[in-house]
Amino acid sequence: MKPVLFAVILLGAAPAFAEIHEVRMFSRNERGPMIYEPDFLQIAPGDQVRFIPEQPSHNAATIEGMIPQGATPFKSNINEDFTTTLTVPGTYGIKCSPHFSMGMVMLIEVGKDADITFPDDLPKRALDRFEAIMAENPK
Repeated sequence: MKPVLFAVILLGAAPAFAEIHEVRMFSRNERGPMIYEPDFLQIAPGDQVRFIPEQPSHNAATIEGMIPQGATPFKSNINEDFTTTLTVPGTYGIKCSPHFSMGMVMLIEVGKDADITFPDDLPKRALDRFEAIMAENPK
């Protein structure tokens, strides 16, 4: 078998690799204070999300009541570069634990047309930021 044909066969048989999406965490950037950049991701099941602390004192954690049923919650350490794989379709609410009340939140939609429900006890600034994210990313 010719080397080129063999390479084409191997590449064609290779499994599709999940994408890695990077989210940067800032105390302040051009969009304002306490920001995930981007603050909204639409990804495929099995994709990975890497949270990168660009400035100190941030983490990434799921918000109780804002992950799909059957999904595993996560919480990174402060100042930790952290990667997670999201496999369960639905919408994930993410917060920076120390800055949740200041509105440092983001949304990750895994799959398409995922619904979202906001818990009654969300801090006002977090709810305001979520509403702004949804207005910027209509379905």
